[in-house]
Amino acid sequence: MAVNRYPSVAELVASARDLAARHPDLCALRQVGTSRGGRPLHLLSVGHCPHAVLVVAGAHANEPTGGSTLRALAHRAVREEELRADRSWHFLLCADPDGASLHRTPAPRTLLDYHRHFFRPAGPEQPEWSPSVLPPDRLPPETRALTGVIDELRPYLQVSLHCTDLGGSWVQLTRDIPGLAAPFARSAARLGIPVETGASDAAGWPVSGPGVHVLPGPGSAAAYPSLPEDARHTTWHHAHRYGGATAIVEVPMWASDLVDDVSAHPAPRAALRGFARRLRHDAGLVEEVLADALPRLRGADGPLLRAARWALGLVPGLADDWGRLPPAGTSMAYVGSVDAFGRRLPLRAAAMLLRTLRAADDPGASRLDQLVTQWSGAFAERFRARWVPLEHQVEHQAGTTVAAARFAWRGRL
Repeated sequence: MAVNRYPSVAELVASARDLAARHPDLCALRQVGTSRGGRPLHLLSVGHCPHAVLVVAGAHANEPTGGSTLRALAHRAVREEELRADRSWHFLLCADPDGASLHRTPAPRTLLDYHRHFFRPAGPEQPEWSPSVLPPDRLPPETRALTGVIDELRPYLQVSLHCTDLGGSWVQLTRDIPGLAAPFARSAARLGIPVETGASDAAGWPVSGPGVHVLPGPGSAAAYPSLPEDARHTTWHHAHRYGGATAIVEVPMWASDLVDDVSAHPAPRAALRGFARRLRHDAGLVEEVLADALPRLRGADGPLLRAARWALGLVPGLADDWGRLPPAGTSMAYVGSVDAFGRRLPLRAAAMLLRTLRAADDPGASRLDQLVTQWSGAFAERFRARWVPLEHQVEHQAGTTVAAARFAWRGRL
């Protein structure tokens, strides 16, 4: 594996095919579905034990670490017999190959590099999240392929490999896995990766340990009522019908040592209201460019434009949510996580709209290029971004996955 270079889907498939060819008694590679764009979805299986762990990479196109981690885990599962003693391993190489073809950042040097080729689909087009915003008869084929694999394997644990552009590492669990928090924390500390203790993605969730969050039950209120996507209605819970659970393991591409401060913020209400104002302002700048360019785009409706408009559509409700009084004792880490969320949303919309306008040779591209450049730099500076070596991203995510598989299995005994 090349250092600090993320593999393409084609490289992942080639690696899996080579592994299966060299170990035919242990490995099998097969197609389990086809994307909307006609690209195959591949599953690599290692071992023959009926007790299964399913590892999913590439569910979000802009989160490339999972492909590197999956490849490392597959080779480790072949190499280490102990990992196959009580379980088989199954690797969905990329849950969204269409999205991966549009997010092209194999070796980003800066956050600006990352955003110049950014893509993250609109919510209804995301394989794991689509069930939270679409009725069952309208789910995309990638989602149906993923749930079909879960129905077939009935995994006692599904691990979804995610990463964040800038921040720290954290874990989300659909059911608690007692014992996981300790090895997760040791791994992060050893590799110098901060633990994100106040991730806004998990606001208000029960905590199993620092950075390890358990999704609340169906009857609880959503952290941000305005957001249409709800983690409780994703494919993550599909394994529950077979007694399984899902762990979502997040690692940062760039780390910030500001995300693990558990001390109380002195003025969270004022801070969140300020973030809401900035969010509305920044999104408004992108909306102005979009409104000006739309008549020249002649009805264009590609995935980049759909995703940009989806992101912008989230802004008014989210800003209203942040205008509410936050709970007492809100931590510095949580307020920082909201700050980062508020910077990401308009930046990502601007980045995807920029790609759309450049392809159309539209004059609005120059203004968006200025915004993407300015906002990427400000984001990195505000959070003191430092690159996490890819081998550390992979080692931490893979180690946490193996620990989750071991502790989840112990919990079943």
